[in-house]
Amino acid sequence: MTTAWQFGTIRGDENACRTAPCVVKIGGSLLTKPGWPDALRSLLDAINHPLIVVGGGTVVEGLRAIDAVSPRPAQLMHELAIDAMTLTARIVADALSLPLVASPQASVPAILDVAAWLKETESCSGLPASWDVTSDSLAAAVAVVSSRPLILIKSTPPPTAETTLEALAAVGWVDAYFPNAAAPLTDIAWAGWGRNRCPDRFC
Repeated sequence: MTTAWQFGTIRGDENACRTAPCVVKIGGSLLTKPGWPDALRSLLDAINHPLIVVGGGTVVEGLRAIDAVSPRPAQLMHELAIDAMTLTARIVADALSLPLVASPQASVPAILDVAAWLKETESCSGLPASWDVTSDSLAAAVAVVSSRPLILIKSTPPPTAETTLEALAAVGWVDAYFPNAAAPLTDIAWAGWGRNRCPDRFC
């Protein structure tokens, strides 16, 4: 069965990612869904020049589990979690036949190696080193730095009808720091894995 997607707008123009180069955050948990490469291809075809940030998924969840049992320094775990995002980024780059790049200014469509980018920039030096900052906030930071709209692609739609940044953070659909990281953005949309009919504007 072909995967459809559910869509919504958190802020701004719902068609922004159809008309302007866009930062696309792909939730790492999607990589455990059967058929995810084809499902993502069908969605990315409708997005204009995507620069993709891939979440750490189960790789980072393993780091969380280790830290929960025997806590390590917050800065160390923060850096390791970002390094783990390179692993999932490489998987997606290979599956979708897209280049892995180290700068938001690179030609798109492409997958951003966030760890490599952060080693060369101070743009995100203000982000806290804690589990409150995940790939959600990092993708928002990339969108802010590159002046692009942001779309969050998740394994589920938002679990609340109220889609303010604060409400989404309160229910854990985005990380706790996301309302701060995404505050400057004008246009934020979402797509959730599902079987519902795809809206015409995205099909």
